[in-house]
Amino acid sequence: VASALAPLSEHTPFPRAALHGSAPRPGARVALVLSGCGVYDGTEIHEASAILVHLSRGGAEVQIFAPDIPQMHVIDHTKGQPSESETRNVLTESARIARGKIAALAALSAANHDAAIFPGGFGAAKNLSTFAVDGKDCKVNKDVERVLKEFHSAGKPIGLCCIAPVLAAKVLKGIEVTVGHEQEEGGKWPYAGTAEAIKALGAKHCVKGVAEAHVDKKNKVVTTPAFMCETEIHHIHDGIGAMVLKVLELARK
Repeated sequence: VASALAPLSEHTPFPRAALHGSAPRPGARVALVLSGCGVYDGTEIHEASAILVHLSRGGAEVQIFAPDIPQMHVIDHTKGQPSESETRNVLTESARIARGKIAALAALSAANHDAAIFPGGFGAAKNLSTFAVDGKDCKVNKDVERVLKEFHSAGKPIGLCCIAPVLAAKVLKGIEVTVGHEQEEGGKWPYAGTAEAIKALGAKHCVKGVAEAHVDKKNKVVTTPAFMCETEIHHIHDGIGAMVLKVLELARK
C-alpha cells in the first residue's frame, strides 16, 4: 500500500488514459478534430468536453485527431496577449484534451469513421485555417480540407460549432451553416459579423439560437453557435447536444 501511495517521480510514465470505458460499444464511429488547447489559440475546451459528453451518452466510439503543425502563435490566456517567445505544437497541445489518446490528422480517413466533428475556439481560425487573418480569402489546412471533402463525398455527416463552420463554408461550396445571429444585439453576439463572411464564402447563413442546431440535410452538415454567443455555459452545452444528436442521427441513416 505504501508503495502505491508513494509520490510519482518526474520521470514516471503516465499510462495513456482512455476517454471511454474499454468495453466495446456498438455505435457510430466519430472522428473529433481538435486545433490545440485553449480558446484564444486552440480548441475551446468546454466545447470539446461537451461534444465528448454528448457523444459518450449517444454510445459513439470516438477517435481524436489534430494536425501535427506549429500553432500560429501562443496566447497568454491570463492577459489575452501573444507570448512572443513561446511556440507550441497543435497535436501536442490537443493531446491534453484527448488525455493522450490522439493521432495526427494526416492519419484520419473517412473510410474508418461514420462522422466527423470540429469544435470551435480560435484554433479553428488560426491553426486549421488562416481565417483569423485573411477572412473570406483564407486558406484551409490541407488535411482539414481533405477530411471535409472525404466525409462530404462519402455522404457522411460533419458537425461544427462556434467559428468552425467557416472551415466547411470555405471548402464545401453552397452549404448551409449557422454561427448564430447576424446582429450583435448589445454584445450578446459579439462575433455576429462572421455571418457576413460566411455569405462571402458562398455559403448560406441560417440564423439560430445558441441552444439550437442547423441541419443542412442535403449536405449532412450540422452546426451550432456555441461560444459565438455570450451566455451561460449550460445553454452552449445544450446547443452542442442538439448538434451531436443530429450528427448521430444522420450517421445511422
